[in-house]
Amino acid sequence: MAKTKISDLKKFDVADLLDSDEAMAEYLNAALEDDDPAFLITAIGDIARAQGMGKIADKTGLGRESLYKSFREDASPKFDTVQRVVSALGLKLTVQPATERAA
Repeated sequence: MAKTKISDLKKFDVADLLDSDEAMAEYLNAALEDDDPAFLITAIGDIARAQGMGKIADKTGLGRESLYKSFREDASPKFDTVQRVVSALGLKLTVQPATERAA
């Protein structure tokens, strides 16, 4: 039996799985629940790559390369950029109480 080399395996890219509005929304909600701002930014970037960074650049009026830089793992984009990209993705961020208040 032939052995498979690690170098022959396709690199996993979550963007390949984000092929529906529901999958993108679930992924973004999971990122929000993780309470890790860096993961949230990465998740938004993954969704943007899945839809096509050029398409998102056109919708937001931001440069494609600028978007790649803004949503890489170690980036800290401005909230305006995040908001514009999320809107261009056809998604929205919502807020709800973390816990119910005592009556």
